[in-house]
Amino acid sequence: MPIECLSAGILFADVVGSPIERAPQAGELAPAERIELSLGGCAANAALDLARLGVKVGAAGCVGKDVFGQYIIDKLRAGGVDVGGVRAVAGPNTACTMIINVRGEDRRFVSSIGANAAMSVEHLPEAWLAEASVFYLGGYLMLPGMETEALAEVLKQLRRRGCITVIDVVYVGSPKSLDALSLVLPHTDYFLPNDDEAIALTGLHDPAAQAEAFRGMGAKTVVITCGEKGSVLVGPEFRFRAGVYPTEFVGGTGAGDAGNRVSGVKYRESRPEVTAISSGGASHKAPSNVGCFW
Repeated sequence: MPIECLSAGILFADVVGSPIERAPQAGELAPAERIELSLGGCAANAALDLARLGVKVGAAGCVGKDVFGQYIIDKLRAGGVDVGGVRAVAGPNTACTMIINVRGEDRRFVSSIGANAAMSVEHLPEAWLAEASVFYLGGYLMLPGMETEALAEVLKQLRRRGCITVIDVVYVGSPKSLDALSLVLPHTDYFLPNDDEAIALTGLHDPAAQAEAFRGMGAKTVVITCGEKGSVLVGPEFRFRAGVYPTEFVGGTGAGDAGNRVSGVKYRESRPEVTAISSGGASHKAPSNVGCFW
C-alpha cells in the first residue's frame, strides 16, 4: 500500500514531568507525580497520530545511534508508522527535550537539537516523494540542513504533481529565519505557525495580520494556532476563526501537532478548510498523550 502522507522533520525523545505547583528555586527539589519518556518532535507526533487515524504514513528524519534513537524508531514502528525514512547517523546524539510543566503556566523546555541538525533533502525517500498525497515538514527553522534551494525545488515538484505541501515551524531565534521562510513559502499550500512564533517572525500581534504577512511571502493558506483562543485560517478565498472545545487543561505539549494531524487528514480527504480547522481545534485543545498527560 503506498504512503499517503510523508511526515518529515524533527524527531525528539521527550522527558516529561506531570504538572507541579511551582517551578523550583535554585538547588530546590520539586516533587512530581510522575516523569515519563515520550515521543516528541513535530514529525514524530504527527506521524504517530496520523497512523492512529488510519492514514498510511511514513516518517523521515535523523536520530543518533543511541538508546533514545532506538526508542523513537521502536515507538513509531509499534504505532504503525513506516520508519524506512528514519536514519541513525553517527556522531550527534538523538535530539532530547526536558519538559517542565507548572500548573497554570506555559511549558518550560531544555532542549538539544542533536541529530536533527544532520537532516537534509537527501534523507527524504524518493519513492515516498513520488507517491505521497500530503507532504508534511515539521520543525522547519530547527533543521539547518533543510533550509536550502534543494528543499524549495522538492516542494515545487511535489505541488506540480498535485501533492499537498504543509510546513510547520519551530522558531529558535535565528536572524536568518525570514530568509529561510522565503525559500519555502512560495511552494507551501498550508503554513502552520503558532501565534508566538508568528509574533516573533512578523512583529505583528493580530493573527489575521500575521497570516496575511505570511501569505504575502507566498504561502497559499496560513493557519495560526492561538492556544486557548483557538485558530485563525486565512486563505485565498476567505478567513475563518475556530474556537476550542471545553476541556480541563493539563499540559499543552503536543497540542499543536495533534491539531496538525487532524487537519492533515481533512486536507487529504479534500474536505473544506473550515472542517479541517474545526476538527483540528478539538484535537489542538485535547491532544492524545504523545508527550502529554491526561
